[in-house]
Amino acid sequence: MEDQLTVALANLEESNVLAQVNERLKAGHDPLAILKACQEGMIRVGKRYETCEYFISDLMMAGEIFRQVADLLTPKIKRSDAPSRGKVVIGTAKGDIHDIGKNLVVALLKAANYEVYDLGVDVPPERFVEVLKESGAPVLGLSALLTIAFDTMKQTVAALDTAGIRKQVKVMIGGGPTTEETVAYTGADAMGRDAQSAVTLCNQWIRASV
Repeated sequence: MEDQLTVALANLEESNVLAQVNERLKAGHDPLAILKACQEGMIRVGKRYETCEYFISDLMMAGEIFRQVADLLTPKIKRSDAPSRGKVVIGTAKGDIHDIGKNLVVALLKAANYEVYDLGVDVPPERFVEVLKESGAPVLGLSALLTIAFDTMKQTVAALDTAGIRKQVKVMIGGGPTTEETVAYTGADAMGRDAQSAVTLCNQWIRASV
């Protein structure tokens, strides 16, 4: 029998999802079980996007719903009870303050059980290096909607090399204007054409590093 919470999230029924989550928490349900049901819903959303049933606006909606669910569940879940799949540092490169795409990637990464260090927007290269060293994360995500931030992306990748950690960190870039040429220009490892492909890249890289 299908979990109605999974179905509601897959159908982007925001009020229904939040009502069910609150009801289950009040009834004493395991927060991890609630999270799993929501993750299944996110997986369905991703599949519907891949088959063109859903569009980017639907992914954004799903990401926002999941963010609200995470806000409700996080205080109820002990970190040790929810082992992460891996660590990812992400942020919008310095010179750009757009974050819609980045926030969507963050939401989907969290839904996939990643521990995400979201540094926000207008992030300088040295800040990325600092957090990567502190966290030991093997993946860095750089987002930009403005082409002027491409130079900062390039500087960030160069900063990883200067810091001696480039070989330990895979770098993915994303954002409306990014192309394969941007990957070559910045020195990144790959680009995520959308939020779902960003998660797929992380899955591949994390598995390869184990």
